[in-house]
Amino acid sequence: MDDNTAKLGTLVSDGGLVNVYIWDMDETLILLRSLLNGTYAESFNGSKDVKRGLEIGKKWEDHILQICDDFFFYEQVEECNEPFLDSLRQYDDGKDLSGYDFKQDDFTTPTDDLNKRRLAYRHRAAAHKYEKGLRPLIDSETMSVLDELYNVTDEYTDGWLSSARAFLEQCSCVQEESVDGTGAIDENQSSQDVHILVTSGALIPSLVKCLLFRLDTFLRHENVYSSIDVGKLQCFKWIKERFNHPKFRFCAIGDGWEECAAAQAMQWPFVKIDLQPDSSHRFPGITPKTVSYYFAAVYGNSDADTSK
Repeated sequence: MDDNTAKLGTLVSDGGLVNVYIWDMDETLILLRSLLNGTYAESFNGSKDVKRGLEIGKKWEDHILQICDDFFFYEQVEECNEPFLDSLRQYDDGKDLSGYDFKQDDFTTPTDDLNKRRLAYRHRAAAHKYEKGLRPLIDSETMSVLDELYNVTDEYTDGWLSSARAFLEQCSCVQEESVDGTGAIDENQSSQDVHILVTSGALIPSLVKCLLFRLDTFLRHENVYSSIDVGKLQCFKWIKERFNHPKFRFCAIGDGWEECAAAQAMQWPFVKIDLQPDSSHRFPGITPKTVSYYFAAVYGNSDADTSK
């Protein structure tokens, strides 16, 4: 039995319905693209400094690429995007990677089994680093710079980042990140909802975004999907196959047409995120209670809904 099967069995055996939230990333859980192209600031009709948003977005972009290259093999794997880290698991022989030299293994485009194994090694190493969190990777000075950038961004976006994170925390079985960077299970937390990311961004930068924007506590590496090459509908189908039990209910949340169309094809509720300042379907604004109405519209009311 693999880890995912064990976790699935635990969720099912615990009783009650389990909500599976399928999130888009940019302009949903975080703001980045709209900072870089100015659309976020422009939606405020002059009350937000467009140039300031661009400066903030560029700083994030620089940090994301730096972490990708320094710790997640991005210079080597940029042209080898996979839809999720375990996609090449069958090629991984379980070799101990503690002394493995990733710079000297002659890795090239994985068109053969040998290089698919080498890519699988990189994915396994990336997963291990991701699950350890950001703190072991960078020094305290860089961490302080990132903390300040997060706070500046959150202030500029009127609490978008912290509000989105609060949503995840409210319906997750994890507490705030501990000092050593790990999430602790709260035995008194009745919620057992699952958060999954399906992004149109490349896989490795998306994982790094999760780390930098403090989302890794709620999004495990096996729950991060890149839809660039396969499309969001295919990712949604894989998710349905993973959580194939009547107790699981699904809802997609995002700002784009592709996730909307994919949700409709799956007959799942879809919550459309709207950047406009006067919208209630944005952060801050949208809450688990808001989304519960979408669940009820498709799946009907339940005791689980009324207890939250």
